[in-house]
Amino acid sequence: MADEEKSTRTKRADARRNEKALLDAAAAVFVRAGVDAPVRDIAAEAGVGVGTIYRHFPTRADLIIAVYRHQVEACAVAGPGLLANSASPYQALRKWIELFVDFLVTKHGLAGMLQSDEAGFQSLHAYFLDRLVPVCTQLLDAAASEIRPGIEAYALMRGVGNLCIGAESDPRYDARRLVDLLIAGLRRT
Repeated sequence: MADEEKSTRTKRADARRNEKALLDAAAAVFVRAGVDAPVRDIAAEAGVGVGTIYRHFPTRADLIIAVYRHQVEACAVAGPGLLANSASPYQALRKWIELFVDFLVTKHGLAGMLQSDEAGFQSLHAYFLDRLVPVCTQLLDAAASEIRPGIEAYALMRGVGNLCIGAESDPRYDARRLVDLLIAGLRRT
């Protein structure tokens, strides 16, 4: 293998790691400060210069869409891992819903920013459903002996989503506490 080919592959791996670090940092900043947070805050969180962000994501919309997709993928990938490593399927479901809530708190701000591009927003929403409803279904099926019967993934996700609306605009509203009560109510009595 030529040194140039090896160097290119290393750069690509470094670029992927940098992009993931940027997306993780942007998501964290968006949760704390909303999608209008200054790019310099995201750069500081990621430990990079502002120019690095613009090299990866030339526009704020590019960054927002990438964060959205990155978080969907993180939630989708987390489900099977949680099932394999949690004390019970119900605990895996509970932990996954916590991750989902973190995503939703960010998503509502992202959705507002993306509304101007209705076709693009619809495409992202379909992607969200295609990736996450099957994961939630898998978790619910695994926890079937621990939870009430008849709970559908889409309905649960919609309910959790509705409880998260307003979390970004009212600091007194504790969506996580309400979602925790919902999830506790899933358990068989």
